[in-house]
Amino acid sequence: MNMKQFVNQHRDEWKQLEQLISILHKRRKSRNSTEINEFHRLYQKCAGHLSYSQTYFPNEEITPYLNGLISKAHNLLYKDQVSSFQQIRYFFSTKFIGLLLEQWKFAAAAFILFTLGGVGSFFSVQQDPLHMFSILPAEIAQGVDPDYLGSADGEVDSSLMSASIMTNNIQVAILAFASGITFGFLTIYILIYNGIIVGALAGLYWHYGKTYDFWAYIVPHGMIELTAIFIAGGAGLLMGYKLLVPGQYTRGYQLKYQAKRSVQLLLGTIPLFIIAGIIEGFITPAAISLEAKYAVAIITVIGVILYVVTGKLFLLKKEATASSDS
Repeated sequence: MNMKQFVNQHRDEWKQLEQLISILHKRRKSRNSTEINEFHRLYQKCAGHLSYSQTYFPNEEITPYLNGLISKAHNLLYKDQVSSFQQIRYFFSTKFIGLLLEQWKFAAAAFILFTLGGVGSFFSVQQDPLHMFSILPAEIAQGVDPDYLGSADGEVDSSLMSASIMTNNIQVAILAFASGITFGFLTIYILIYNGIIVGALAGLYWHYGKTYDFWAYIVPHGMIELTAIFIAGGAGLLMGYKLLVPGQYTRGYQLKYQAKRSVQLLLGTIPLFIIAGIIEGFITPAAISLEAKYAVAIITVIGVILYVVTGKLFLLKKEATASSDS
């Protein structure tokens, strides 16, 4: 793309951002949510345009123009427009949901990869438990005993376990996301490998007739935890795909632009990991009935679905309002 094509393609968005900056400066106390949301959207897009212009047109007039425009927008965004709480609320109620709905296919691909690994190892271990020692890491294979499942309920240090589990899960998510820089190949490996571990354990407990008990200790935290991992893994797959198929842009530009979007997806999963860690540390090992553990799992699934559906409805309402205003 040459400079003329670049300017013609994005000029209208720059003008819209200029107009919004002027409007929001004048009406500091009477800004409506539609204007603020549109400002956020244009600011993010134009910031990407500035990055591209700095890379390919560093000596052209368009670059200092965009730099000045983004500087004005940045000052308005972080000094005048909204408080930190409002920014956080905007991110989790609008920005994160919007990104998730845009990139849901990559999260679905992460789920499929995880499932493929899980199904293969499940049938292998279910037929012959000894296969577990060739599939799982030695420390996991040697520490699993179906007969002792649930024997330590209520005896563990829940606070320490919760913090440890939450830290480990966030590390897995960050690794799955960051591995997107390998064109997504390492992300694919991580997703399949984690599916293999879960599938092998499920196959072992199936073989010993402990399936109901096993999943009771997995699904309370697992439903929300795996959702977060699929989102983070999907973010890594998105970045890897854009590096493999950069389209009209260079791989360097796609890396900078898609990494920013992927980081936002990753940040959106942190509350999910916190909730999953709390459940895994305090509820999963608690001395309560298996049915109660399954009930917690159902509640977490309903909660995630309501969060996404509510966010989607909010976005549709915002788009309808913006259309009617225009």
